[in-house]
Amino acid sequence: MMRILIADDHDVVRHGLRNLLEREPGWEVCGEARDGRSAVEMAEALAPDVAVLDVAMPELNGLEATRMIRAACPATEVLVFTMHESEELVAEVFAAGARGYLVKSDAPRHVVAAVEALAAHQPFFSMRLTARLLEAFLRERAASAGEDTAHGGLTAREREVVQLLAEGRRSKEIARDWLQL
Repeated sequence: MMRILIADDHDVVRHGLRNLLEREPGWEVCGEARDGRSAVEMAEALAPDVAVLDVAMPELNGLEATRMIRAACPATEVLVFTMHESEELVAEVFAAGARGYLVKSDAPRHVVAAVEALAAHQPFFSMRLTARLLEAFLRERAASAGEDTAHGGLTAREREVVQLLAEGRRSKEIARDWLQL
């Protein structure tokens, strides 16, 4: 049985997530919190496998709640579930100890895959977010190398990896195929 904690200050979001997640055989939402402090307390008491946390919550934001949950319950993986898509926030989320980041608008398509990945102790980013982070990385790399275009400084292998990612291949698949060469 996979145990999941949901924390969001909006009732409709919590109920919708519960509905999506409990459709999966062997999954149970063991707790629902309306604020970050309650989420931390519930995580400590319930020891869920995965905690799904909003970033913007009253009493304790999702970043601080993530830090506290990861410190108190290292086996609990955290999926940050937010409407914000900034690269800076993604960096803060992962620095806080979360291993997954899902934009709320992507939930119907990706929440099950995200929770599955985290339950297997694997990171999760939605494809849209992966594309944004890759674009930011390429821009930064090009700027630091003094390149005029984002693709000018890539090796042939790096361009191939970018193409495979753009085609929807997962990084694990790409690495496995590359090791078999």
